[in-house]
Amino acid sequence: MKLRSIELALPDPAAAAAFMTDVWGMAPAQVEGTTQYLRGSGPFPYLIAFEQSEQEFVRSATFACSSEEMEGIAGRTAAAGWPHRAVVSEDPGGGHGLLVELPEGEILRFLVDTVEVEPIAGDDLPAKLTHVVFNSADAEASGYAVEEVLGFRVSDRTKGMVFVRCNDSHHSTAFARAGISSLNHIAFEMADIDAVMRGIGRLRDHALAPAWGPGRHGPGANVYAYYIAPFGPVIEFSTAVEKVPEDYRAGTPEDWTWPPNRIDQWGISDKDFAGLRSAEERFRFRRDWQPGTLEN
Repeated sequence: MKLRSIELALPDPAAAAAFMTDVWGMAPAQVEGTTQYLRGSGPFPYLIAFEQSEQEFVRSATFACSSEEMEGIAGRTAAAGWPHRAVVSEDPGGGHGLLVELPEGEILRFLVDTVEVEPIAGDDLPAKLTHVVFNSADAEASGYAVEEVLGFRVSDRTKGMVFVRCNDSHHSTAFARAGISSLNHIAFEMADIDAVMRGIGRLRDHALAPAWGPGRHGPGANVYAYYIAPFGPVIEFSTAVEKVPEDYRAGTPEDWTWPPNRIDQWGISDKDFAGLRSAEERFRFRRDWQPGTLEN
């Protein structure tokens, strides 16, 4: 299974797309009506979609999976009583599968038979989404729930998050111990540390400084730089997320502690706690479909 894309609704998708292509460094993929699709260098037809809406919200985070994985998710979702709906994707890449609402309202979409595209050149294009993180009122419960129902695995627990994986990448998502349910941030996988640093320089050219970073996390060991996007959410340059084996032992908060005044391995950057928190609260989830019916 792979994290493929995230779909956001917001008032001005064209402006959001312009920032992500002209400044952040993505490539345009397709425009359907007022919906803007943007891609990276890898084989996914798009990584992020911006749909026009008076209100801003997360429509879905999308995973590409096998038929066997889909069958298991469908059966366990029904048994757990989670709201779900069969869906045929009209987004680039197509596919069909299932929309699932998690206990705190997060909407995940699982697709099979999706179509990939030819990779494109570009050292400063993100290759893919590396993870999408959600704020959670009860991160522990969310972690257990996606293990039991979706077949994900908890990789690590810290004082701030429960990290979850769906393949050998340390985390494709995580649940932050935030007391609310919302989008925490979206992370884009860059080719290497140099690409992350060039991204920081590119945003500096536009008078934009990181809200946190550069740095290197503990869990996952990925290099990062977080920004508050002009259109609202927190977005991250990331690279070199750790690959873990099947028998990886899930860490505990006691395994991930730092010396005083440090919050990552390098300890060289400040963090805009208030600004990040405000941005992390903006994009909530909305289910505008009825469970148990086929989407046309």
